[in-house]
Amino acid sequence: MPPRAVKSTSSPDCRFSVNPSPSRPRILVVTPEITYLPEGMGNLAQRLSAKAGGMADVSASLVQALHDQGADVHVALPNYRRMFHLDVASVHDYEYRRFSRALPEQRIHLAEDRVFYHRSRVYSASENHRIALAFQREVINHIIPQVRPDLIHCNDWMTGLIPAVARRFGMKSLFTLHNIHTERTTLAEIEDRGIDAAEFWDNLFYGRPPHNYDESRDSNPVDLLTSGIFASDHVNTVSPTFLSEVVDGRHGHIPGHIVHELWAKCQAGCATGILNAPDPAFNPVRDTYIQDHYSVSTVMSGKRANKIRLQQELGLEPNPDAPLLFWPSRLDPVQKGCQLVSDILYQIVSDYSHLGLQVAVIANGSYQSHFHHIVEMHGIGHRVGIRDFNERQSHLGYAAADFVLMPSSFEPCGLPQMIAPKYGSLTIAHDTGGLHDTVEPMQADLDRGNGFLFNVFNSEGLRWAIDQAMQFHCLPWDVREGQLQRVMRESKARFNHIATAAEYIRTYERMLGRPISEPAVPKIEPTGVGTPVSP
Repeated sequence: MPPRAVKSTSSPDCRFSVNPSPSRPRILVVTPEITYLPEGMGNLAQRLSAKAGGMADVSASLVQALHDQGADVHVALPNYRRMFHLDVASVHDYEYRRFSRALPEQRIHLAEDRVFYHRSRVYSASENHRIALAFQREVINHIIPQVRPDLIHCNDWMTGLIPAVARRFGMKSLFTLHNIHTERTTLAEIEDRGIDAAEFWDNLFYGRPPHNYDESRDSNPVDLLTSGIFASDHVNTVSPTFLSEVVDGRHGHIPGHIVHELWAKCQAGCATGILNAPDPAFNPVRDTYIQDHYSVSTVMSGKRANKIRLQQELGLEPNPDAPLLFWPSRLDPVQKGCQLVSDILYQIVSDYSHLGLQVAVIANGSYQSHFHHIVEMHGIGHRVGIRDFNERQSHLGYAAADFVLMPSSFEPCGLPQMIAPKYGSLTIAHDTGGLHDTVEPMQADLDRGNGFLFNVFNSEGLRWAIDQAMQFHCLPWDVREGQLQRVMRESKARFNHIATAAEYIRTYERMLGRPISEPAVPKIEPTGVGTPVSP
């Protein structure tokens, strides 16, 4: 038995005993991000909102669905005091109704450490390790013993140690990969932060096979994301196709050990792809960030009004009939494919000058300077508008645009392509990962599709898809109107948090072998978007 690194005041089996109730499983959702808590789980003194990506929305919707079903659900997250304590007067009415709901605080478990208190962002390149280990220390040492869950749902590398703890003490764990980023640390550093790694060290994944605890303690790095995959009972990515692509070795940038561990989970039938869904605030009927609201029946006039408004704000030529392409993602050439757009930007503006084609870029990133240079060199500022990301103009972009650009080289899930059709905008995307699962080629004559896909990741492929989009734009008004109305109705039914949460709940119940709520409470019917994947 390896030596204990941290002395415990009670036996491990006592500290980590599971929920004694045989009929109602207790679920602990452990997440570094969340956007809101449901009625019955909120706090008027704190607006619990810490978000860096889609994980926050998924965590919030899942907790909401579990709570609505009467499940015994608990949430663990860092106590980001600076982000939580906000002036209620600054919150939009719609958000206020969501966040100002009082609930018993015994189900909210805030990890306490000074490293969280004054942060204005969830992640920080210089402090990621400190944040992650402080969060996990509090979850392992205090929150798990207090909650005594039957199942722990962990999210991404910042929770990568917790499945190993769950396995050591007989608790089920689900590990969700929202992306493939990982970090490495050592057992010595883990213990230095107050975590008794000696209790579960053999359930972690190392840089090389560990001979024993002592020889690995200082020099054998622990991979946090891969440890979560390795130790969990079940793992899911945030789209089925991305999981298939990873285990098939189609993404060379993903480390081999991560690929192998996901492949092993698939072989064992313990891996699933479950699509994320956009926040319900993305709704053109009630979006608090836009002035010209519209519905399915008024999509054409509504988009024209929003297009004029965005054109005025970005200094573009006012023209409600001009096809408008919107870039909604960060300007990251490694993943998002913004270099494909810059390669053909002047060409498409020139070739479609007879239509008045325009491009709106509302995004941050190192690649923004390339777009500015092209605009200045060719004098096309009246046709291409570039602004730093801000929430209001981003929402306006969806409402104004005819087409949304998503030429990602890889995409674990993606949300813009699911937001766009809710606003009657069609997506132009590379056929990969979550984009493959959510974008179907437009076939107006068959009343099918919601966008335009290209298969080969290069600027020629993107140009081909844009050409297809322009052909659609030139169809008669009534044909386009009918197709956009269909797309809006279908996206509302398909891309929602209820469908996503239903898949997670079904996974919980499969793992536990029993319902997660009382029999009298109606269950959300599964939608089938999450299916096991074989390599």
